[in-house]
Amino acid sequence: MSQAGVLSVEWGFAVLVYLFRGTMGIKLKLLQIAVLAVGIFTVCLAPVMAQSSQNTLELVRKTVNNELQSSDDHGRFMFLDRKQTPHGSQSKLLVETKDGMAGLVVAKNGQPLSAQDQKAELARVQRFITNPDELKRKQKQEKEDTEHVNRIMKALPDAFLYEFAGTEEGRKDVGKQGHKLVRLKFKPNPRYDPPSRVEQVLTGMSGTMLIDSLEDRIAEIDGKLSEQVSFGWGILGHLNQGGHFLVQQADVGDDCWEVTRMDLDFTGKILLFKSLSIKSTETSSDFQKVPGNLTFAQGVDLLKKEQVRLAGKQL
Repeated sequence: MSQAGVLSVEWGFAVLVYLFRGTMGIKLKLLQIAVLAVGIFTVCLAPVMAQSSQNTLELVRKTVNNELQSSDDHGRFMFLDRKQTPHGSQSKLLVETKDGMAGLVVAKNGQPLSAQDQKAELARVQRFITNPDELKRKQKQEKEDTEHVNRIMKALPDAFLYEFAGTEEGRKDVGKQGHKLVRLKFKPNPRYDPPSRVEQVLTGMSGTMLIDSLEDRIAEIDGKLSEQVSFGWGILGHLNQGGHFLVQQADVGDDCWEVTRMDLDFTGKILLFKSLSIKSTETSSDFQKVPGNLTFAQGVDLLKKEQVRLAGKQL
């Protein structure tokens, strides 16, 4: 069994990335949650507190439904993705196509790829165009990713207990500028029984969520493992207490939302013996809308042109 199959670890955290992000179907890369009117929380505090549990749960359920529906009519974009890990950084151009996500690494540790590395990278991407079976395998994996994400999305209303915790203004990379964001605190629901390992990681999470109440979208999820989460009674592995993730999403134009930042920092064990350590910060920027009927091959051509345009710039 593969590491991913054994533990499904990254669905606990990367979910809240891809939960937002959209390839043709992957909107992992995190969430869109419909909201009750802001007035519910700003009129009179006492009545609001009296009905807070019911209101917040309704808010989350409505938003989750909106997020799942939004993934079907999401616009497609090309953007620059930069990932920083303890081992260095990598900058990658990505474009969402009707056939899946196409990506081209353009820099490592802030430096453009060497001629040899560029050639290897182009060959890696080209194989999806020249070999239909390779593209089908990629599409199959993306479909499975989407299914995992949707399962976690659907579990959010039941997996946590929510509490209203104030409001704040949306900003450039979080929500929508000028919009009011509703802040909710969440903690594990002791009555929640996860149906599989995919949802099991939610049982140890607590944190906060920001929701844009005008757009019915999640702007941020900031979560932490408040306790160790075991898989298969600890035999298959576990995630250590203290693991942290942050996912931010924003309107990048034309009322389309994309993930703009994801931080992952957690450790654990796989099959009792193998250590697991994931620590990364990933940011996405420079979003440019592309045609909805863009094919994978056309997307790769677009990435090549964008790579030329960015030549000489700090990535």
